Amino acid sequence: MDLDAALTRIRALADATLALLPGLLLGLLVLGLFLLLARAVRAAVARAVALRAGPPGLALVLGRIGAGLTVLLGIFVAAAIAFPSISAADLFGVLGIGGVAIGFAFRDILQNMLAGILLLLTQPFRLGDQIKAGEFEGTVEDIQIRATTIRTYDNRRAVIPNSDLFSGKVLVNTAYDRRRLALRFGIGNGDDIAAAKRVILQAARGAEGVLPEPAPVVRVAELGDFAVQLDLFFWIDPPQRVEALDVIDRVLERAKAALTDAGIDLPYPTQQILLHDQTEATDGDRARQREGWPARPGGGNPQPRWRAMDGMRRPDGGGAGRGSTINATTAAAGPAAR
Repeated sequence: MDLDAALTRIRALADATLALLPGLLLGLLVLGLFLLLARAVRAAVARAVALRAGPPGLALVLGRIGAGLTVLLGIFVAAAIAFPSISAADLFGVLGIGGVAIGFAFRDILQNMLAGILLLLTQPFRLGDQIKAGEFEGTVEDIQIRATTIRTYDNRRAVIPNSDLFSGKVLVNTAYDRRRLALRFGIGNGDDIAAAKRVILQAARGAEGVLPEPAPVVRVAELGDFAVQLDLFFWIDPPQRVEALDVIDRVLERAKAALTDAGIDLPYPTQQILLHDQTEATDGDRARQREGWPARPGGGNPQPRWRAMDGMRRPDGGGAGRGSTINATTAAAGPAAR
């Protein structure tokens, strides 16, 4: 009795399978046609983007999205043909619940994918541009759906998520045809600023790679503690990093030699120590010093302290030795020595 019931059930399942088999075959056939259609859609989208002079990465991404949507539509149609009892509303309901679950599970991936599509559409930078994003700086090699790859100047590859580039700050060094560079020079406080400007400008104009228009300019940046700071601004073309480094090297080399030949000082941080006996012969005449205490009105300089102290102790004029009487101090101005 049990065997007869089992055979009956098996025959029922076989009949049901045979009844569904034509629909399954037809559904598979329809799915295969949609797969072929997806390839055609991908090629058509890529061709359309290429005709509009769009970037290759955008054509690839949009082609994949179009192909994916075509395949998804083919699955719905094939399922409806293979299983007539399942309605389109049921399929969309399952898709909605599954989409929410997938969205929570792959939130970061979907966020980067959407950011990648927006980057390809808006094109804040393109392949081959030199950009700086955070601590990474280099040349853009590829803009993918999930991330953008940058080849750094020390020949390393940096993979940056697209969401960071889309929402963060990105500096595009090659966005325009020309680029302005700036160099700072420090000259002595006693040097002629106008003469130093002329020397620096002449050196910059003669350097290879510096554009004549816009013309280079020199501006006084600040009066520093030990030097007058001058900023040189000039333009180069093209704005690549290698060319920029080469032009900076040539300008600095020419400017350094020109400033030295012109007798203009290039000081470095120093500390000035003024002694009470600044007027002795071995230290030079105060009136001829570029730095230090100013000379007295009328040109008269006082005696060195060691000579005055020695004269007070030894009426006969014999010195007891300057080493025992000199008292050195660090001062910022001359009045303390008078």
